[in-house]
Amino acid sequence: MNEIKLETLQKDLKEYQKDNKNTVLRHAMSKTPLSTVVRSQDEIENVNFDFDINLKTLSAANQKQSGRCWIFAATNVAREIIAKKLNIGEFELSQSYVAFYDRLEKCNFLLEAVINELDKDYDDRTLQFLLQSGIGDGGQWDMFVNVVNKYGLCPKHVYPETCTSSATRDTNLLINFNIRKFASDAKALKDLNKVRALKEEVLKKIYFLLINAYGVPPQSFTFEYTDKDGNYHKEEGLSPLSFKEKYIGDELDNYVSIINAPTKDKAFNKSYTVKYLGNVVGGKIVNHLNLEMSRLKELIISQLKDEQIVWFGSDVGFYGDREVGIWDDRIFDYESAIGLDYKMDKGEALDYRASAMNHAMCITGVAFKDGKPHKWKIENSWGTANGNNGYYYMSSSWFDHFVYQAVVNKKYLSESELKAYNEKPIELKPWDPMGSLAE
Repeated sequence: MNEIKLETLQKDLKEYQKDNKNTVLRHAMSKTPLSTVVRSQDEIENVNFDFDINLKTLSAANQKQSGRCWIFAATNVAREIIAKKLNIGEFELSQSYVAFYDRLEKCNFLLEAVINELDKDYDDRTLQFLLQSGIGDGGQWDMFVNVVNKYGLCPKHVYPETCTSSATRDTNLLINFNIRKFASDAKALKDLNKVRALKEEVLKKIYFLLINAYGVPPQSFTFEYTDKDGNYHKEEGLSPLSFKEKYIGDELDNYVSIINAPTKDKAFNKSYTVKYLGNVVGGKIVNHLNLEMSRLKELIISQLKDEQIVWFGSDVGFYGDREVGIWDDRIFDYESAIGLDYKMDKGEALDYRASAMNHAMCITGVAFKDGKPHKWKIENSWGTANGNNGYYYMSSSWFDHFVYQAVVNKKYLSESELKAYNEKPIELKPWDPMGSLAE
């Protein structure tokens, strides 16, 4: 290994001081964030919210200080189905209700995974990954469907947000600490019956904690709403499951996950799952069909043309302006300013952990240029104060680099694609980047 030599630093410093651009940058960055310094107006005038397909959707929701983006995006898909059926102009499903049972099921799922790995050394990579990752707010579309099919849905006014549901850090820390303590205690027991008894004790305590944090989940409720024509409606005696069956039915089961993961270990037109990625034990596994980017876009556009929004997963850590509501790799010129940027081959970025999915949203519009998608309209879950009343612009080039997943109705798949999706998926390692959205 080569050390840094002082004479090399002195030489480089002299080179730095000769360039007046560095002086300007140093002065600017002393009081201004780097992203503001390198912000480019050259392309910003081309950003607008006019689209060839522009679906009329409900008001943007707000996940607040939590990582529940995937739940918010998924409930946005579900509420559009309900709103169209009932002619409702403003409506939200309870994200907290889904999150409550998702966290409980995740705890059971993780505890079972830990039990399954107890015969390994404490520093085994899989066991360490499970314990280090713990349970968090993240998730996947198939995990959402698992919870909804088992526990149902309810309107937001029936099970509203609490302080803890909107800011989950404290409860996540406490839960994960006790799951790790369980792993230590269980390993010392060396008796599976005692291990399972301990697991049930820990899970019960977590269940009680979640009730304190979120409130008692509704067993029955009255659904009241006023439609766009001003007509008042009231339905009594609904349960979350009967509400789901009446207004959603099995529609969510018709949607499948498609990904664009151009890495050497993932052939296109094959389905993949990630080991230990899930929430409901015995539920549907998370299944991804890997497709070329051009095909992924075609399927998304097919669904938009049928006036159905599209749940998708991406990496929003790069080239984003939250205030204005833009994701575009043209608006921040890092290269001209400092000689560094965030550009990398997509497959290599996945392999070397330079990029991975970290946020789920919904696509609600697209514009075309020369017959190809030119820009996309995005429904986010960061409230209406950001972006264009909570909606965002995404450039085509940003889409190519940082969008990894979408969920579309299986009716749009070709016969060969549907066959590939239904085949037994290839199991990837627990730390594969295609599982990152659930972390």
